[in-house]
Amino acid sequence: MSTIEAALPLAREGWVGGRPRRRRILPGFRLTLGLTLLYLGLIVLLPLTALAAKAAGLSWAQFADAVSAPRVLAAYRLSFAASLIAASVNVVFGVLVAWVLVRYDFPGRRLVDALVDLPFALPTAVAGIALAAVLAGNGWVGRWFEPWGIQLAYTPTGVVIALLFIGLPFVVRTVQPVLADLEPELEEAAANLGATRWQTFRRVLLPTLLPAIVTGFALAFARALGEYGSVIFVAGNLPMVSEIVPLIIIGKLEQYDYAGATAVAVVMLAASFVILFAINALQAWQGRRAGAGT
Repeated sequence: MSTIEAALPLAREGWVGGRPRRRRILPGFRLTLGLTLLYLGLIVLLPLTALAAKAAGLSWAQFADAVSAPRVLAAYRLSFAASLIAASVNVVFGVLVAWVLVRYDFPGRRLVDALVDLPFALPTAVAGIALAAVLAGNGWVGRWFEPWGIQLAYTPTGVVIALLFIGLPFVVRTVQPVLADLEPELEEAAANLGATRWQTFRRVLLPTLLPAIVTGFALAFARALGEYGSVIFVAGNLPMVSEIVPLIIIGKLEQYDYAGATAVAVVMLAASFVILFAINALQAWQGRRAGAGT
C-alpha cells in the first residue's frame, strides 16, 4: 500500500499531517469579518459617529458653556460620586457573596445564586418603583429611619442605594469563577505553615483575586454611571441636589436643546471610553498573570 493510499482514510476522518484538521463551521474569514464589522458599524459606530458629528457643530465656547453650567456640574458630582461609592461597597459585599456561594453548601444556595442575577433580568423601571416603595417615608425600610430625620428616598442616599442594587451582580459574577478555580489546598497549606486567616487572605487569595475584583469594580462603576431607569424613581430629581447626568440629557432633549444634550452626552461618552480602556487593560493584565502562573 502506498503512502497516499494509507493517508486517505485519515484525511477522510479529519486528520492531516498527524494532527486533527480544524473544521470551519462558519464561512471564510473575510466574509465573517466583513459581517462583523458591518454589524458593529451599524449598531455601535454609526450612533457614536452621529453624536460626535452633532457635537462638532458646536463652537468651543458653546460646548464649554453647556458642559460647565452649575446644574450640569452638580449632576456630574452626584453621578460620579454615587457610582464610586456604590461600586466600592459592592466590591466588599460582592466578594463576600461570591465567597459564600463558592465555598459553602447550604439549603437554598441555588435560589441565592439566582437572586444575584435578578438586577440583570428585572426592568430598571420596575426596580426603581420597588425601591421607592421600600425606601419612602411610609415604606418597609424608610419608616424606621424617618423618625430619626433620615430620609432614604428622593435624596442622594436613594441614588446610591439604587446603584448598589444594579451593580452587585457585576462584582459577584466577575469574582465567582476566579474564586471557584482556587484550590482550597492552598489555604490549608498556608494554615499548616502557621499563617493566620488574614495572612492567608492577603498573601494567598488576594493576589489572585485582585484583577477580578478590580475588573468587577470597573464594570459596576461603568454600569452605575449610565443608569437611568431605576434611579429617577427614587432620586427625587431635585436640581443641584439629586439630579443625575442622564436626567440632565433627557431634560435638555425635552426642551429641544439638542446642542446642550449632545455636549453633555459627549462628556459621558469620553468617560465611558476611559472606563472601557481601563477594563480591557485590566483583563489583559489578568490574562498575563494567569499565563505567568501556569
